[in-house]
Amino acid sequence: MKKVGLFLVGILLFMQSCDILNQIASELSADMSPSNEEIVQGLKKALQMGTNYAVSTLHKKDGYFKNMKVKIPLPTNVNNVLQTAMKNNTVKRLGLDKILQQKINNFVLAINRSAEEAAVEAKPIFINAITSLTISQGMNLLQGHDPRGKVSGFDSLATTHYLEQKTRSQLFKKFKPKFDKYLNKDVGAGFSANQAWNEMTRYYNGYVAPVLSKPTINYTLSDYATNKALNGLFYMVGQEEKKIRKDPYKWGVDIIKKVFGYVYK
Repeated sequence: MKKVGLFLVGILLFMQSCDILNQIASELSADMSPSNEEIVQGLKKALQMGTNYAVSTLHKKDGYFKNMKVKIPLPTNVNNVLQTAMKNNTVKRLGLDKILQQKINNFVLAINRSAEEAAVEAKPIFINAITSLTISQGMNLLQGHDPRGKVSGFDSLATTHYLEQKTRSQLFKKFKPKFDKYLNKDVGAGFSANQAWNEMTRYYNGYVAPVLSKPTINYTLSDYATNKALNGLFYMVGQEEKKIRKDPYKWGVDIIKKVFGYVYK
């Protein structure tokens, strides 16, 4: 009878200890779960790190020019015309193809240098967009909901798309004058790049496009360069977002580890 009593006491003690362990586990789990405020804080920190990296990397010399993922080339249709011209036998015999190629190289370099100079303009605009992130937006972005509604499943670039939605038009207005400043300068031949562009597009739209049944060129050179520069900027931000989502623990930032680690544990 004594043994039975001891056995029952043991069971009771065991059940009580299980309750205590469950309570501790529940409390630990609750402590591990980020609050709504922490989720927004973590997202803001991740965005801050991603945008700072993108801006500082692209703002350096050759930040655009030597990065093949973001380097700004000549517009494809323009480049095709120039490449055809350089293959012309008369042009080659006179050595004009080498001169033309050098001018193309200089022109592309100048466009990318303008983009590198303009990149720093993004920083205050990014900071303002990051600061205004709300709790409901933060929850959706953390869970990979595309704010544009274009990706039906998980969007690993959700925060980048949010940032682009919030800032692209402002950034365009900041970047474009940087390109206009260069493109309106005399390139050393008695005309500016914009003047040369306008003459070429006028000829192309009036004669070449109709004959070849091709669409006309209806954008300015600075519009083209500005949009390409912004594409490169958001590409770089997006790459950082993917890295943070993939391995939040390697960044050594507690709030990022807690917020992103909780989602992907």
